[in-house]
Amino acid sequence: MHRFMSRVGARILFCSFGVVAFSVSLPAHAQQSARRAAGAATIDTVRVKDLGKLKGWRDNALFGTGIVTGLAGTGDSPSNRTTRQSLANVLSQFNLTIAPEAIQSRNVALVMVSASLPTFAREGDTLDVTVSSAGDARSLVGGTLLVTSLKGANGRVYALAQGALSVGGYRYDANGNVVQKNHPTTGSIPNGATVEVGVNANMVDEHQNITFVLAEPDYTTAGRVADAINQQLGGGLATARDASGIEIAVPSMHRDHLVALFRRIENVTVEPDRRAKVVINERTGTVVAGGDVRISRVAISHGDIKIAISSQNSASQPFNIINGGPDVRTAIVTNTRVDVDELNGAGFVMGSDTVSDLVQTLARLKTSTRDVISILRAVKAAGALHGELIVQ
Repeated sequence: MHRFMSRVGARILFCSFGVVAFSVSLPAHAQQSARRAAGAATIDTVRVKDLGKLKGWRDNALFGTGIVTGLAGTGDSPSNRTTRQSLANVLSQFNLTIAPEAIQSRNVALVMVSASLPTFAREGDTLDVTVSSAGDARSLVGGTLLVTSLKGANGRVYALAQGALSVGGYRYDANGNVVQKNHPTTGSIPNGATVEVGVNANMVDEHQNITFVLAEPDYTTAGRVADAINQQLGGGLATARDASGIEIAVPSMHRDHLVALFRRIENVTVEPDRRAKVVINERTGTVVAGGDVRISRVAISHGDIKIAISSQNSASQPFNIINGGPDVRTAIVTNTRVDVDELNGAGFVMGSDTVSDLVQTLARLKTSTRDVISILRAVKAAGALHGELIVQ
């Protein structure tokens, strides 16, 4: 046994439960070989398509104001001048001249309409529309949106929206009693807008270059993507300009066949580099960490002390209060009791392991998730957790 211990070595975990556990560790060179073998088995290659997008690929916000009709008395109040004026403007288009002050309807509501115009949208494509009340309407259930022009940031109309609203809630009130579910003043119209003017993003700049933008900027990943693209396309076409942008020169043979070039670039596989991060959410008790986040050698001891303080007030009554004189009176006596209950917490020594090993060890010791979060924050404060700790 002594000969085996001298050649292999052992690490001792001390627990306050009176249990001593031995975990056998290999020599340094054997540990490195095992880690390399495990890393080779767990390497995940990702398509370039899943790491970001080409520069110029973006959605465009559309917005407009409209009118929802057909409400069952849950629309804007008659005192809303904006709604009355909007309805009068709509009626004037059908040769009906009515003064805004003469409109007294509760079945109409002024709404804001929004949609997202995707890249390469063509005429006739349909978009999902979100409709929200802009006045004092109580509910949009059962309403229908009249034809509404949706404009872009440049003021140009790109789509027209109309249709019946789908509202995932309701509101009913009578005699001061209100029953409400979700938000009935916001609804949607699936495929409720029709694109009138298409858009076409220009992916190639004036120098015949395209730029691939990483979703998470990282110098190492950007360099690996550039190397992988050069290996796939040949030559030095790709160059990592910064941590998020990889500039790719379009060969003359592919300038008339950009789709084929983009398809080859998107399907290039690369091993992205990951930053060591530990994300904890104290409200929900969630801990998410990469399996390779390292922890230096650290001693951890965690336990609970419960202190209960109870007080009891009693009156001390003299035996002969009548003949005792003016200084004899009833006294209030407070008896205080302090109980200290110290629960045995876990204490152990962690070697150069990972957050995954620490969490598994704490799970075997039946440590709650809240306590695991407290321990991780303490380990980070001690400088033993080599990674970014994100607290949500």
